[in-house]
Amino acid sequence: MRLGLYLNLYGTPDERPQLADAVEQAKLAEQAGFEWVVLGERHLHRPGYHEILTSMTWLAAHTSRIGIATAGIVAPLYDPVVLAETLAHIDVLSGGRLTAGFVLGYRPEEFALYGVTQSERVARFEEGLEILTRLWTSDEVTYDGKFTSIAEAYLSPRPVQTPRPRIWNGGRVSAVLERTARMCDGWTTSFNELDADLPDKIAEYRSYPQGAASLGRGVILCREGYCADTSQAARTALEEPLRDLYDAYTGWKRTSADVSRYTQGWDDITNRSIIGSKSECADRLAHYESLGADGIILRIQPPGMPQTDTLKSIEHFGNLLQ
Repeated sequence: MRLGLYLNLYGTPDERPQLADAVEQAKLAEQAGFEWVVLGERHLHRPGYHEILTSMTWLAAHTSRIGIATAGIVAPLYDPVVLAETLAHIDVLSGGRLTAGFVLGYRPEEFALYGVTQSERVARFEEGLEILTRLWTSDEVTYDGKFTSIAEAYLSPRPVQTPRPRIWNGGRVSAVLERTARMCDGWTTSFNELDADLPDKIAEYRSYPQGAASLGRGVILCREGYCADTSQAARTALEEPLRDLYDAYTGWKRTSADVSRYTQGWDDITNRSIIGSKSECADRLAHYESLGADGIILRIQPPGMPQTDTLKSIEHFGNLLQ
């Protein structure tokens, strides 16, 4: 099973712009055999949140082998040419370690910040992804779209990976699953996707026609994760900071259909997570592999969890990979 480490990019005014903890975690995950370090993004977040693209570059500079992935960039907010160029350069600087994961986004305030109409997000996503993919793979691109028009455009340098870096897409509704099969190479779940829903969702995703330029149908599960010597030790370390995070999500996701999934109890959370002793976590990893997962992204450190606890858990998961 390939594991990814979802890095905590929350920052407070007294520590920004440092990413020392994230770098330490990324280096340890690389040594432990993780496949990726994975970053998300958030805007208009208090007390702070590190910007995703520059953070990717910083992490690439401080690691040598581990993949640098996103889950995900809110694609409709960006100029697709600028995004294609920046991500291509991150792939070059990292020596071909980029995986670009995108999402539609859901927070009205983020769209307002970028001056983007939220109702246009699907059209912007599809047009932007087409432009990005063509710029990564073509010597020259001319495109006349609804939001972006370019003539005789090209990127130099293009990504190191051939034919291009892999693209993930996150979401849970049927339209997203169809779009992912058609335009991307892997589907990333939400952290609160219920285990009971996964078999049908995975089967539906893999039932849709694969796009001609798609590089695969990977299934990447995002799960809360904490591995300790005992299940009680895992709960002691994780419960309070994770509950604080879920309380914050209840506010952020007030306009989202899945807001109720962040108000559930500890047992509800652990039933869809990889939390517990080493043997319990090994069993959970095997469970998800049996469901058809190709990789799992673990969110080990919610804001407020000490760095020492986080590093111990990364080491425990690394032992399971040996």
